[in-house]
Amino acid sequence: MIRHQRGVALLLVLWVLALLSLLLGGLAGWVQLEIRQAAWHRQHTQAVLAAEAGVALALQGLADPLQRKQWIADGREIPLLFDDAQLHVSLRSERGKLYLNSAAVGDFARLALACGATQAQAGQLAKDLEVRRNQGLAPFRVIEEVRQLPGMTQALYSALVPEISLWSGLDRPDPAFASTLMRRALNLPHLSAVGADPGEVLVIDSRAQRPGGYHAQLQATVLLSPAQGSAQPYRVLRWQE
Repeated sequence: MIRHQRGVALLLVLWVLALLSLLLGGLAGWVQLEIRQAAWHRQHTQAVLAAEAGVALALQGLADPLQRKQWIADGREIPLLFDDAQLHVSLRSERGKLYLNSAAVGDFARLALACGATQAQAGQLAKDLEVRRNQGLAPFRVIEEVRQLPGMTQALYSALVPEISLWSGLDRPDPAFASTLMRRALNLPHLSAVGADPGEVLVIDSRAQRPGGYHAQLQATVLLSPAQGSAQPYRVLRWQE
């Protein structure tokens, strides 16, 4: 009887030890996962901060009359270093984009075709845009409103966004700052952006690559010299990560 009780006690102890081992193993795995996630979050945050530094360096260059000549707003990339991060920063002038609130609807249709729309889809979008204007509706205030046009798909919207503007104020894009796609769509001449006035609204793209493969990308649309005597030399109009 005593031997039987000792055997049961031993089995119970072994079962408890196995259960504890299982629990400790799960806890150790959870702790390791948390450590890896924390490390990734820290590295990603550092990459985002490096990308933000790229935006700041571009703004600093634009504010300096000597450096500003090096920043051509036609999308060309400028490689920079920040701490241990490799940066690729570029500028694009809003003057090279299609201004949604006054551009000809025919130009909008041709741009939509160049971005992958079908003939019927492009025609419908142009018609919807014309109806919106004729009804006296409020002008577009944020780019995302374009997504609400009937017939607009996510794929077409993604292709259109880099080519449309709410801030250029031009009836037609400035060929000096237009993208290759825009020039082809609207049959614009190929002009150099060197020495041309990019205007006061610019898009800054900043990509940061850190050791270990960690990377981040930011896009900021900024208005330079927002007001006379303003404490800030620029104002952010749109910010995307």
